[in-house]
Amino acid sequence: MSDTSRVAAALQAEIYRRMTGAERLRIALDMSLAVRELSMARLQRQHPDWSELALKRELLRYAFLPAAPPFKLEEHWAAACRASEH
Repeated sequence: MSDTSRVAAALQAEIYRRMTGAERLRIALDMSLAVRELSMARLQRQHPDWSELALKRELLRYAFLPAAPPFKLEEHWAAACRASEH
C-alpha cells in the first residue's frame, strides 16, 4: 500500500534515475539526519531528565538494537545511563 499515485511514483523514479550517485547519496544522508533529529526530539520529550549522553546512547540502542535487549543487558544499560548523569 502506498500513498503515492502510480503517476507520481513513476515521475519520482525518473527524477532519481537522472540524478548522479552523489546526488542520490546526498538525499539519503539528508533523510537519515532528519530521522535522527526527529528521534532525538522524541527521546528528549519522553525523558527530559536524561543527560545528552544518555539520550545519544538510547538513540544508538534504538537504531542498532530495535528489539528489547535481554533483561540483564537492560539492567546494565540503565545503570550505565544513571552513572553517566553524575
